[in-house]
Formats: sequence, structure tokens, C-alpha cells
Amino acid sequence: MDSFSEPYTREGDDISLDQVRDKIRQLEEEHKKNGIPLSGRIIHVVHSLPITATLESSKQRSNAPPTPPLESDGSDSSASKSKSEWSLAPRYGHAAMISGIMSVSQSHEQIIVGWTGDILTPGAPANASTTNTSADKILTTNVSSEERAELEVALKDFQPKESDPDDEKFQKATYVPVWLDDKIAHGHYDGYCKQTLWPMFHYLLWQDVATEYASADQHYPQYEAANAAFARRIVEIYQPGDLVWVHDYHLLLLPRLIRESLPEAVLGLFMHTPFPTSELFRCLPRRKEVLDGMLGANLVCFQTYSYIRHFISTCIRVCGYEANSRGIDVDGHVTAVMHCPVGIDAERVARDVQRPGIQPKLEALMNLYEGKKIIVGRDKLDVVKGVVQKLRAFEKLLQDYPEWIGNVVMIQVTSPALTDSPKLERLVSELVAHINGEYGSLDFIPVHHYHQTLKKDEFYALLSVADLAVITPLRDGMNTTSMEFVIAQEKTNKSPSVLSEFMGISKNMEDALLVNPWDLGGVAAAINQGLLMSPAEKAARHAKLYKVVTTHTSHSWAAVLVKMLLEQMGIQGMARQTPYIPRDQLEGLYHGAKKRLFLFDYDGTLAPIVKIPSMATPSEATLEALERLSADPKNVVYIISGRDGEFLEQHLGHLKNVGFSAEHGAFIRERGSGEWANFTQSLDMSWMSEVEEIFRYYTERTTGSHIEVKKSSITWHYRGADPEWGLFQCRQCQDLLENNLAHKRPIEVLVGKKNLEVRPIAVNKGEIVKRILYRNPDAEFIFCAGDDKTDEDMFRALLLFPPGVKQVKMEAPLSVTLIDGDGKPAVDLAIQPEAVFTTAVGHSSKRTLAAWHVTTPQEIVDHMLDLVRPQKTEAAAPPAEPDKSHL
Repeated sequence: MDSFSEPYTREGDDISLDQVRDKIRQLEEEHKKNGIPLSGRIIHVVHSLPITATLESSKQRSNAPPTPPLESDGSDSSASKSKSEWSLAPRYGHAAMISGIMSVSQSHEQIIVGWTGDILTPGAPANASTTNTSADKILTTNVSSEERAELEVALKDFQPKESDPDDEKFQKATYVPVWLDDKIAHGHYDGYCKQTLWPMFHYLLWQDVATEYASADQHYPQYEAANAAFARRIVEIYQPGDLVWVHDYHLLLLPRLIRESLPEAVLGLFMHTPFPTSELFRCLPRRKEVLDGMLGANLVCFQTYSYIRHFISTCIRVCGYEANSRGIDVDGHVTAVMHCPVGIDAERVARDVQRPGIQPKLEALMNLYEGKKIIVGRDKLDVVKGVVQKLRAFEKLLQDYPEWIGNVVMIQVTSPALTDSPKLERLVSELVAHINGEYGSLDFIPVHHYHQTLKKDEFYALLSVADLAVITPLRDGMNTTSMEFVIAQEKTNKSPSVLSEFMGISKNMEDALLVNPWDLGGVAAAINQGLLMSPAEKAARHAKLYKVVTTHTSHSWAAVLVKMLLEQMGIQGMARQTPYIPRDQLEGLYHGAKKRLFLFDYDGTLAPIVKIPSMATPSEATLEALERLSADPKNVVYIISGRDGEFLEQHLGHLKNVGFSAEHGAFIRERGSGEWANFTQSLDMSWMSEVEEIFRYYTERTTGSHIEVKKSSITWHYRGADPEWGLFQCRQCQDLLENNLAHKRPIEVLVGKKNLEVRPIAVNKGEIVKRILYRNPDAEFIFCAGDDKTDEDMFRALLLFPPGVKQVKMEAPLSVTLIDGDGKPAVDLAIQPEAVFTTAVGHSSKRTLAAWHVTTPQEIVDHMLDLVRPQKTEAAAPPAEPDKSHL
């Protein structure tokens, strides 16, 4: 599928801002009617607060490395000095995200959680945190607890003095600082984020950008520690009904960490960067930890549909998780995956473009380059921004279209990157000098390169005067300059722009001239086309782009995020959440019962799922639990598995007091017996050869798949195949079986975990459970555990009590009459509803008929061991609650 042919926005999101806000109100009203709690608060978790903090009284100095940039835009924002010793000022950068967050404050309380950033000393320059000098910074260890408390007070009173009408209609956000040790903070940001994750998300590996030996794992402990600190802070301030949005790649472990402490939290993760193909992502040593961290969210959101495809493919290929129409399934917890592009604050940019200081600068530029076409570019000096390729394309323009020599100039501004790159800076300077030397003259300089951060007036004057913008990054998530250019041109030339097709917003900007930045000839041709474009075509293209930029704004982006998370809250709130099994109730009823039934699945319940089925051997703790349970004469223990009898006898056959059922209920070996009873001996099994022929056809066409033939069923496994191809072939095979064979034969087709099984329709685990219960009607306690779809038959068989009924009679089931003959009488069951513990292994949101859940197979074993330990006296301390992490 061509990723560039996919829609830019999801259906239903491409509507006006007012309609999105109406939908938000409608969803909130529905949630309140359904009893879903809503606090009216949205917690936005960002890497660093949009504020810089200066501690006036401290004389301490530190040797900390650099942190995120302060991009001063020359505005009139002045520092706000609190009553304490703190002086606060805006931190520039991420303006689109912050303006979007603030726009939602009209309807919801906004809480912004972020790192404090480096604490600056009095008189530190605005760009202090972008430099390597430590004289302007204070170690966090030198900031006392009293001073930290004073900062929180100062943050409550902070209000930037910006003359913008929006500030008056928006409520103030609440800023919550996260304090990080300097080594952790800089190892997290300057280390793992910038040296490992940032390059990879932009299709570079760490060794491609490092100046010395690079280890992708060197700074991971600091990344992990920083995420853990954020998680602790969220837990401190969280209230039931809060919506939580985690922003960007700095905090990818955070969703899972929050989920472990706050299982019911409604949590979103928005990725502002691109997401690479699975073939690149799998190079990351900590790939599974990062993906599992992301999948702790209810919703993961990207800029474009193509990033969704890459993410889903990565989850399937790297972690082996399954994807369906609802999202990525991780042990029953489903993470939805969507896309929603970020825009800019179009109204604010439109006002800024009309600032009085811009017109004189615009006229000066026009006079300076009178008679020449002006090409403008502004990029960070970062290898992924494609500045070198752009300059080479401009040189190609002058080579292929020599008529432009002397008639066109390129003004290229490169602002300092987050990490210095002297090598790249030198390469750009050499390339500029080469072009100017080759094509320039005494009265003509073709390339004007300025390595500096422009003030806002200069920047908008440059955008307004340009005849063409060339913005061609090699990879980019969102590029605000391309959108600001469109708004700046509304009152001037309506000039076109040449944009890279590798930007996240390129699908939205189809009326620009889209190019492959690596194709120098193609870029040169596009520049030539843009410079020669007729006024009518310019106006037509500009009108379409202007509509897009002013419709898909940062405000609409933020509103759509709220809407999507509220929709997920509705799905989660209306879904049945299976509660965690109550240990005290379980133990109390166990010890009070005269006879107890224990019915266990094997794979995924007593032993974890493994890639090679033969390796799923029981642990020592599992064997101990089964041995001690079955040794009690009051207990009747059965293992009801999909495995064949040979496997069960090999690994568990020494447990003489344990009964076994093999092949999903086709065979049973009673306790103390060495003989297997076959429930299928009187059934027509001639269909197996037909199914085997079909499975053989798909095995030949699916490398890594194999057939498992049992006595009563036949299974096609594709766990070893390419996951996406295997799933596709599985669906094709399932369709063939169900439409051409199942309706003619007494069989059913079951889709399992990486397998497809065909078995007799009259045989399943539920029938075995009925047989065991029928033969033990005096049981007063039942514990039944399983983890997959075949185990739902067991749980269904134990739905014994209609509402209001506490005493039931049981007719002889098919599993009894097939072996023992007809004419068996009905029996009265001694069991009471509260003593039936059907337990699913997996997340609490997993769809199941079970009444309770645990998270992992180990917890099943732990609970069984707790039951067989000697009873504690009343004075003894109660048992500790188990870990209820839900992933």
C-alpha cells in the first residue's frame, strides 16, 4: 500500500473546531449519564515546562552539559518575578503544542507536567541552556526543598506578559515541575533522547551521528530513571476522571509506568516525531521495553497514517503482538492507534505577521534584492533537515538553468541545533563558499547564509518578501515554517513553496511543489517551476493551502485529541472490567469447603506462552503447587489442555492424584488411572484427511509454518512465519474451511494464538468441565483458570446460576453419555454462586466470561501455593496484596 495515498485526517475529525467542541460536550454528557467519572482536568506530560527558571539568590555553579534550547523570538515577553527568589520567563520552542494545550483551557483545566529545565543564575543569557558553559547554571542538588516549594508558588502566579488577545480568553494552566538530578536529566535528554532515539526516528542510526564510539544503551538507565520520576509525579497529582496525554519520544516508557500504578487511568501518547519502519526500529537494543512502554496507553496517536502502519508492523514483527480492528492486543489490553496532524496557531501567526516592526524590514529586503527573485529557507542545523541537499539542489538549478545566474538569490538561515555539529556547520559553510565562488561576482552573491536565531520581526519579514520557500528536510514530523510561510504570503505575493515529501505534513500540503530532497535534479526543476509560476496558478495554489493551514490548526489538533481520548474513555468505561481475584475471599471459601475442584488450562495459565511449544515446561513452583494441592484428599485437580496426552504424561504424568484432559477435551485420564478415554471414538473423523490436505497447501506457501496432527484434531501453526504474512494466510485458510467444509462436516474452526485448529464440534473443554462437575456434585469450591478462547468454553460451562437462583440441578452432559452410556440421572449440585472462581489470565479489560482475573501465569501458581500453606492465626498479619500491574 502506498503510504502517500492515505487520508491526512481520520474520517470524522476533518470538521470545524466548533463541531469538534460540540462532540466533546456530547461525549462528556454521555459519560456522566453512564456513571463514568470526569474531573474536567487534562494532564499534559511534556519533557520540559514552557518556562525557564532563574534562582536569584544562589551563587552556586555547576558543570552540567547543555539542555533543550531557548529560542528567543525577540518578542516583548518580560520575565515575571515572584515574591520569592525565583524569576520566571517563557521558554520558546514547541509553540504549536503549547498553544494547542492552552486553547483547550476554555473548557478544561489544563495541568502541564514537565522537567524544570536547567536552573539558571541571575544574568544568564536567554540561550544559556543551549550552550556548553556551566557558569550560568545551578546544580539541582544545590536547590533546597524550601526553594523548590517557592518555585511551585511562583509557577502558580506566573503569567507571561504577551500582548495577544488569546491570553485573555484562555485560563491559566497549572504548571507542575518534575525535579531531576542533573546527571539523570542530561543523560536522559542529551544522551538517550538525542543520541539514540532522535536519530532512529529520523532514519539514522546512532553511529551515523556520533563523533566517537556510540553505544545505543549507554544512557538508557538515565532514560528509565527520568521516566520513573515523571510517573511518580503523575501518581501524586492524579484524580479519578483525569485525562492524561503524554507527549513525544522523551517519555515513551511513561504510559506503562503510569498504568502499573493507575490501572484505570485513561491515557494517551502523542508522537510528534516520525515513526520509522520496523526494519530500522528492530535495531534498537531496548526495542521491546520502548514498545511495551508505549502500549501502556489506551491510545497512541501519530502525525500521519504511514507512521501508524510502521508502528503496528513493528509491534507485530518485533514483539509478536496481534493487531485487530480495535488496535494492538497485549495480553488482553488493547491499545488503539490513530493519527491526528498538528497545525500552527494560525490566528496568532496572522496577527504577528502584521506587527508594525515588520514592514520596514520587508521594504529594506525588497530594496536590497531589487530585480532578483528571493528564495528563502530556514532550518535547524541538523543532519535530518537536509540543508546540504538543498544547497546542492540550488547549485543544480544554476547549472541546469543558467538564466537564473544573477537573477535569483537564496537566503538560508540555519538556527543552532539542540546539539552542536561543527562538522556539519563546516560542510555547509564550504558549500556556500563553493557556490558563491563558482556562480557569484563582485556585484552578485547567489547564497546568503546566516547561522543565527532570527528575531520574530526579521523572520516574518523574510517569509513575507520571498518569491519561493524551499523547505526540504530528509525526515520531519511537523514543520511549522512551511505553514507560517503560507500565512505570511496572504497579504503579499502568494508565492509557492517547495516541500519535501518526507515531512509528516506533506500529505496536507499537496498544493505545494512536493519533491524528493535526494533528487537534486527534481528539486532544481521544482524551484524553476515555482519561480516561473503564473500569478493565477500561484493564487489558486495559495488559496487551497491557506484554507488547510487555517483549518487544521493547533487548536483543532488539541480539541481532536481530547475527543479521541474521551471516545476511548467511553469504550473502556462501558467495557466490563474483570476485577482482580480477591485473595481473602478465595482463601476463606477454600478452607471452609469439604470438597474442592481445581480445573487448569496449561499453556498461558500454568506455563507462559513460548515460541517453541515443546519448551513450555512446568516450573518447580508449578509442580510444587500441583503436588501439594492434589495431595489433599479434599481436592480434585484436573489439567484440561489443548496438548496431546504424550506431552502431559511426559511432564506431569508423575502427579498420580492429578487428572488430565488432552486435545481440548477429546481425551481424559482420570486421577490415579493410566488409561485414556477417547470421546471421539464414536464420532465421524473422516474429515481430518481433507483438513490436512488444505493445511498442507498453506504450509507449502507459508515459510515457517507447520501442521500438528493429534488424534482428535488438527492444528496449523504459523508462529515461526512472517507475522503479517502468516496472519493473512491464516485468514485465507479460515475463510476456505468455514465456507467450504465446516457446514458439511461436524467440525468447528478455532483461531488461536498464532494457530488455526479444527476439531469435532461435540468436543471441547466445557464438556470436560461438565463431566467432572457431574461426577463430583458435592464440590463446594471451584477454581477454574484459563487464558485463551478455548478456555471460554470452561467458563461458559460454569455459568450455572441464573439471576436469583442459588441451587441448581445438572443433567448428564454429552461427555458422560459418550463414555458411560445414556440413562444417567440428573444430580443436585452443592456449589454456591460465590464459591465459583472462574479466572482469566490477562488484562482486566480482556473480553472474557470469567468472573475474575490475574495478570500472569505466575500469579496463578502463587495463589495456589498460598492456599496450601498452613493457615495463619488471627493475630498473624494479612497477606500482602499482589502486584496488580495490567500489561
